[in-house]
Amino acid sequence: MGGFKIVEDRPTPKAVYNRRIYALSLICAAGALTFGYDNAFLGTTIARPGFQRDFGFTQHSAAWITQTTSNLTSVFLAGAAIGSLIAWPFMEHYGRVKPLQGASAIFIAGAAIMTATPGNLALMYAGRVITGLGVGCLTAVIPTFIAEMAPPPIRGQLTGFFDIAYQIGALTGFWINYGITKTLPATSPSAWRIPMAVQLIPSGLFAIGTLFMKESPPWLLRKGRDDEAMANLSYIRGLPADHTYMLEEVGMVRAIMEEEARVAGNVPGMWGYLRGAARELSRPSMLHRVNLIFFIFEFMCFSGALSLNYYCVFYSPQIFASVGITDTALYTGIYGLFKALGAITFYLFIIDRAGRRQPWLLSSGMCCLTLIYLAVYVKVAAPGAKDATGALLPISSSSAAGGKAAIFIIMLFSMCWGFGGNGLPWIVTSEMFPISLRSITGAYASFHHWLASFAVTMSSLPIKNSWGWGMFLFYAAINAITFIFTYFLIPETKGVPIECMDMLWGGKTKYTQFRQRAVYPPDGIPPFPAELIHDTDLDAKQDTEHVEQV
Repeated sequence: MGGFKIVEDRPTPKAVYNRRIYALSLICAAGALTFGYDNAFLGTTIARPGFQRDFGFTQHSAAWITQTTSNLTSVFLAGAAIGSLIAWPFMEHYGRVKPLQGASAIFIAGAAIMTATPGNLALMYAGRVITGLGVGCLTAVIPTFIAEMAPPPIRGQLTGFFDIAYQIGALTGFWINYGITKTLPATSPSAWRIPMAVQLIPSGLFAIGTLFMKESPPWLLRKGRDDEAMANLSYIRGLPADHTYMLEEVGMVRAIMEEEARVAGNVPGMWGYLRGAARELSRPSMLHRVNLIFFIFEFMCFSGALSLNYYCVFYSPQIFASVGITDTALYTGIYGLFKALGAITFYLFIIDRAGRRQPWLLSSGMCCLTLIYLAVYVKVAAPGAKDATGALLPISSSSAAGGKAAIFIIMLFSMCWGFGGNGLPWIVTSEMFPISLRSITGAYASFHHWLASFAVTMSSLPIKNSWGWGMFLFYAAINAITFIFTYFLIPETKGVPIECMDMLWGGKTKYTQFRQRAVYPPDGIPPFPAELIHDTDLDAKQDTEHVEQV
């Protein structure tokens, strides 16, 4: 849409693209470092002999150890799902900054419990649940907050910082564990306490960073705090309050506020919010978007990326050994490095030029093809197959050659996933709804992500045991469906003002988004809603009564 260039929804002063908006977005996105690290370090840490000795694993059966290990992952995901739901009333009542500060404090408390526990498994479970609560709140607030602050032309890049921070956190988690493996005895208590304690570093730095954040101007306007909203917006945009660009932006927000107040029936407080939100979300255009969020995160979590890490561990020793590689852990880390490289390159330099739709199509298509290759390779070469004595069977020279390609394919999958299905769902779902509904829809998106992640975690082992190599085909099929889903139902939101999203998602191209540019020439951006145009003059709004609404 609009070619490989940044699209501006209206003439935008250069001052808008200033270091303040980038700094605020980076600080906000840094919250993702916490759960990026958390997702990467735990599996290796709890498998260390020192951890298993100190927490009594050695006194139990292998089945108990497997179940407990799974539980330590699952309770985190359950906590994150609950944290996502808890986030929305706090976002509505307290804004964006205070919930982030509260979430960081919760995470720090959980991480401190995990670090200080003297081998008490119940306390470890408690720490995991508490850190999950904090992470769930962070994922509900951060994408929404950045999308509200960001100018439309660079909204994708700034929201993409969220995924970049996640990838950096994950890389940090792996390499710290890798360094500990190479330098400390596996039986040392420090081998598990150090990675637990490192959780406190990104969360502590993020908590300090929140002290320098500016509250969301759109939220402040909705609460009638006009002077504070204008001061914050002027600071973020780098423009004086009476600049035409500022007047237009505030006018657009106020125009939508009036429409939302009408929908809410001018009922104040949380009850008015809930009633108005329910009524608004029941509209066909809104309900369509709510349903899309469900499928977007289902496809994201069941794309194979979450489970491929496990399969790398299961199959990679034989694949790597067939080409002379013995340090499997190192190459698993390189897998994460390729994924981070794909995300960082895309979100820093490409997303607001290439957009969301085409990269998502490319990502799902390439992930489908790579998974098909892995399915064929695992079926034919059978890496990891064992004889009657339990010894690994060797693979043929031709299969070894295929193993070299399989290693490349795994890295290619990680890059394609990194620039597509891993971060774009967060960006698109943060752009889909008006300001008034973002607290509840952001919480819903985050909740469904963690719920789907929980389902993947619980189903991966049974599917692997039942289907074997067929699981790769299952995930390939999911990516193929994602490609079709994106082609027909996901529009290009690059440069599209939030005020035009209703027409984009629920208008003439609702089920045929591939026709977007033909229906809304030349760049696929719908016209500004006619009923709001007369409201974009700030001077005409000075005497408007501000009503707290949906």
